[in-house]
Amino acid sequence: MNIEKALEFDQIKELWTALALTERAKEKISQTVPFLSESELTVRQRETSEAKLLIEKGGNPPLVSLTGIREWIETGKKGDCLTPAQLEEIEKALVAVMRLKDYLRRCRQYEVSLAYYDENLDDLQEIKETIRQQIRNGRVDDGASKLLKSLRSDIDRLEDRMKEKADSVIRANKECMSDTFSTYRNGRLCIPVKKEYKFKINGSVIDKSATGNTLFIEPAAVAKYDEELQLLKIEAENEERRILYTLTVMVADQAEILEQNVKTIEKLDFIFSKGKLSLEYGGTEPRINTERRIVLKNGRHPLMDRKICVPLQFQIGGRVQGVVITGPNTGGKTVAIKTVALNCMMAQCGLHVACEEADICMNGNILCDIGDGQNLSENLSTFSAHITNVLDILKKVNPDSLVIMDELGSGTDPTEGMGIAVAILEELKKSGALFLVTTHYPEVKQYAEREENIVNARMTFDKESLQPLYRMVIGEAGESCALYIAGRLGMPENMLRIAAKAAYGTEIPSELAKAAYGTEIRSESAKAAEMAFEKETSPRIQKKKDTKKKQERAEKFKIGDSVMVYPDKKIGIVCQKADEKGVLRVQLADRKIWINHKRIKLNVAAEELYPEDYDFSILFDSVENRKLRHQMERKYVEKEEIRLEE
Repeated sequence: MNIEKALEFDQIKELWTALALTERAKEKISQTVPFLSESELTVRQRETSEAKLLIEKGGNPPLVSLTGIREWIETGKKGDCLTPAQLEEIEKALVAVMRLKDYLRRCRQYEVSLAYYDENLDDLQEIKETIRQQIRNGRVDDGASKLLKSLRSDIDRLEDRMKEKADSVIRANKECMSDTFSTYRNGRLCIPVKKEYKFKINGSVIDKSATGNTLFIEPAAVAKYDEELQLLKIEAENEERRILYTLTVMVADQAEILEQNVKTIEKLDFIFSKGKLSLEYGGTEPRINTERRIVLKNGRHPLMDRKICVPLQFQIGGRVQGVVITGPNTGGKTVAIKTVALNCMMAQCGLHVACEEADICMNGNILCDIGDGQNLSENLSTFSAHITNVLDILKKVNPDSLVIMDELGSGTDPTEGMGIAVAILEELKKSGALFLVTTHYPEVKQYAEREENIVNARMTFDKESLQPLYRMVIGEAGESCALYIAGRLGMPENMLRIAAKAAYGTEIPSELAKAAYGTEIRSESAKAAEMAFEKETSPRIQKKKDTKKKQERAEKFKIGDSVMVYPDKKIGIVCQKADEKGVLRVQLADRKIWINHKRIKLNVAAEELYPEDYDFSILFDSVENRKLRHQMERKYVEKEEIRLEE
């Protein structure tokens, strides 16, 4: 069964994809699957929360689609020439980089790591300004070079002269003309001459009208300028090509930085799309655990209207391994189990959940059997498809699984269906997985009451209005209310009595059971042997590693240490120790940067470079600050303050 479709996660992905701009982000969304690493999932949830916070505080980020940028960078690297339109799009992308960089810098005030992605962006100011000055409205601008401006002026002047010559011929031969203005045909300036006067006009026939009654003739007085015009156009075209190649080379020289910009924007687009999606359905960040515990407070189905959706209170885990949900038809049982499973899948994919609060365990896999599953092409009935899917689930289930099954044991004889339902619950219980099932069988409710790790739950129903209330009550068994509803709708009392006796009055005799099954009732060991499935390998959860070692690795860098900064392999000096997130500050040759400790490597320790008690302000502080600090150490200095460099 397609789990994403069954749980409607495919529809969540459609909403999510619509909120992304870049093709790479949309592709990543389509490929998103639940994370199995606790550490990675924690990072992805934090990204979503930070993106949501920045959108709420600073507005939507100025992201762009970047369509075609990668291909144009490759074109430049190959040595081919970019068109004016392509260069203009690259300039627009660099403007977007500049705006995004400014947006992230403003958002640093909210103290989230996502805002520091601005250090991975470079707006290449020189290239951006050069393209802006030389390319306008999809063409090389006249002012791109003095030569091009001169050539285009000469072309305009010569074309005006040719136009004057053509107009003078028209005025001198009005009776021969079929119109009063000149026109261009096949790139040549022509006048419209009536067919019968073609020998009266000195010139070359270039084209004729559809009827053949008008000939378009290039006058000899105009033709003598054409060669000069073509030479000027060739020179102008060569100069345009030279300018385009120069700009293309500039782009190719900075291809690595441009590609880094593209990757960063695509990554930010993916992250911010998660934040936008959370705002769409009012999501919250769930707590993630690996203790097989699911708690939803005021949970909702994210695709349902918040105004009419009745919040779900749900808890499973610890001593409760399985929940058997009963209640009337259209009472919300299926929506309830979908709400639980869908929120669990979304949480494990790094998305916020549609709950007021949530504590959700990681699952090695989510398995479900929802809907009738009827497959006409494979000649499977509802029951056959249902059992085939259930058997597949029982092969894959393990202690890290979450299983949901709708209408357990339905689609066949009620007595046999009830027996199959109990057998399935027994197998799920032995597997150690968490499971939620819905059923109408009273025997299954009784089974859940007897078993230690399984509880009943019911969907509430208003017997006066005959309307479901869509609220789940855990710990109580529900009833289908079918007989009650039938009576309220007018079924005669004698029919209800017969129906009640048939439903609850007798048990099936063993001889009838033998006739129905065609065999004697088998022993418990035989039944157990039948239910022993050959298990398939299933993915397992990876618990996050101890963060103390990571913190220790970050703290090993001291002020004054000479370090190598990756991936640029630049040498710098640590000027500020790492914070609790492992981010420290490094002085490079031309600037200071904030960087994660994972991206630097110790080159030479400070002890080997500087004497004991060395004053590092000599390296990292300005002359003005050092003078002022020395003055302040001796006496009070009025209206002065030491300004730390940003």
